[in-house]
Amino acid sequence: MHVRTLVRSATATLAMTLALAGGQAVAAPSPAGDRALAPRVLTYDASASAEFKSAVDRGAAIWNESVDGVELRPVATGRRADIRILADNGWPRALPTTLGNGIVYIGRQAVVQGYDTVRISAHELGHILGLPDRKPGPCSSLMSGSSAGTACKNPYPNAAERAEVERDFGGVSVRTAEGPRDVVTAD
Repeated sequence: MHVRTLVRSATATLAMTLALAGGQAVAAPSPAGDRALAPRVLTYDASASAEFKSAVDRGAAIWNESVDGVELRPVATGRRADIRILADNGWPRALPTTLGNGIVYIGRQAVVQGYDTVRISAHELGHILGLPDRKPGPCSSLMSGSSAGTACKNPYPNAAERAEVERDFGGVSVRTAEGPRDVVTAD
């Protein structure tokens, strides 16, 4: 979201500068420009994520800090979420249905083995955002998942992972789904 914030700040600063200089600041209509800056908003429901709710919220916040094309928000009460997040006793996994939609399981088995809950959450959300596993891989790659080992606590996507999500979502307000996926990603 850093680019959107920067553009909005620069626009506001320019308008204020013109006003102070005695000029007239008039906002030119730019509906296409506004849409280009608007992220696709995806909602998530972490109400069934049990003890992992704060890790899920942090994982979503990390994606929001890292990319501009998509924004993850908690679903409003009574609404249907794009992403459902559940806790279970198995291994963490994501079941994407379409780009930006699906179910994430925060499995306790990996947590018991010592894997970081925020990294797990961000990694599994990465699958919903269209990223595949990249195993084996270094800790600097979020999508390396469990192959980075239990000592790896990095929950941030690297530059290539961020760029791939940006390409997939394109920073536009509306995008059609890529179609169903029938591949289960288990980490």
